[in-house]
Amino acid sequence: MKVPLLDLKAQFATIKDEIAPAIQAVLDSQQFINGPQVKELEAAVAGYSGCKAAVGVSSGTDALLAVLMALGVGRGDEVITAPYTFFATAGSVWRAGAKPVFVDIDLDTYNIDASKVAAAVTRKTKAILPVHLFGQMADMDPIMEVAREHNLYVIEDAAQAIGAAYKGRKAGSIGTAGCLSFFPSKNLGGMGDGGMITTQDPQLAERLAACRNHGSKVKYHHEFVGGNFRLDTLQAAVLLVKLRHLDTWSAARRDNAAKYDRLFAGFDKAVTPVVRDYNVSIFNQYVIRVPRRDELLAFLKQQDIGAEIYYPLSLHDQECFRPLKYKKGDFPSSEKAAAESLALPVYPELTDEQIQHVAGKIIEFLS
Repeated sequence: MKVPLLDLKAQFATIKDEIAPAIQAVLDSQQFINGPQVKELEAAVAGYSGCKAAVGVSSGTDALLAVLMALGVGRGDEVITAPYTFFATAGSVWRAGAKPVFVDIDLDTYNIDASKVAAAVTRKTKAILPVHLFGQMADMDPIMEVAREHNLYVIEDAAQAIGAAYKGRKAGSIGTAGCLSFFPSKNLGGMGDGGMITTQDPQLAERLAACRNHGSKVKYHHEFVGGNFRLDTLQAAVLLVKLRHLDTWSAARRDNAAKYDRLFAGFDKAVTPVVRDYNVSIFNQYVIRVPRRDELLAFLKQQDIGAEIYYPLSLHDQECFRPLKYKKGDFPSSEKAAAESLALPVYPELTDEQIQHVAGKIIEFLS
C-alpha cells in the first residue's frame, strides 16, 4: 500500500471549485501586488490568531528577518533560540547581523526548554526567539517572565503552528510578534511561498508594512532600509479560501495523531509525541523517536511509505555556525532528537487503513 508523507492533491480535490474563482478574480483585476485580498487575509489571520494586526510577507523566513530588522536587532546583539528547528530560525538572526545563542530543548515536546532560558541572558541579549515546533507551542509564560525582567523582545517562530494554542492563547499572539509560514506543506499552505507576521502592537505592524516595501510608506521615499518582502495577491486569494477549512483540517490531524498513539500504545520502541495538557497542537508533523532510525526510514521507503527526518543535524552542528564555537555534546536533547526523530504521514485525508498500515510496518521492523 502506498502512503505518501503528504498528499496535497487529495486536499486540492476537495477545494478545487473554491480555488478556481478566487484565482480568476485576481487575474481579472491584474492587481498582483498589494491587491485587496492581501488586506483581507491580514485582517482574517489577525482575527483568527487573536491579534490586533497582521502583515503579509513573502515567506516565513522573511517574516523572521523583517521582524528582526524592524525591531533593530543586529550587530552586537544576541538572540536566544533553540538549536533543533528549521534552519531559517537561526539563519535569520545571523542574516540580521546578530548572534544566535542556543538553549537546549525539552525532549518531550522538541521545543526550547523554558527553564534554561534565563541562564542564557547576557547584557547583549536583545530578544528571545522560541519555536513552536511540529504544531505545539513552547512554554510561553516563563519565557515572557524572563523577557519582562530583562526588557527583551519575544519573537514567536510560529511557522508550523497557526491555530495552535497555549492556555487558550493562539500562536503568534503572546510575544512582541509572531511569524507564520504558508509554505505549501503547512497546515495552511499556499501555492508557493508566503508568510505573515502577527502582533498586538499596531505601531510595529505599521513599521513592518514599510519594512516589507524597502522601508517605504510613501512611494520613492524611504525612512529606513527594509526589503522586498511582499505577499503576492494570488497567494492571499488562495489562502483566504483555505483558511475557511483550517480548523477542520487541524482537527483531522489531531484525530490521526490519536489513532497513531493508540496503535503504538505499549510499544516502547517508538516514543510518541507528548502534548502538554495546557496546549492544543495542530500536528503540522507527527514525530516519533525510534532506535535504528535511518534503517527504519530506508525500510519504509522500500514499503512505499513516506516518512521524513526533521531535522538530521542540530543547528549548533551546522558548518556555517562554527564561528559560534559550540561543540558536540553541548545540547544533548537536541542531538538526540536529531538522531532519532522521524515524521510520519498525518495529513487530514489519510484513511484508517493507511494509518494502521504505517504503524504496523514500523512495529514489524522494530520488533
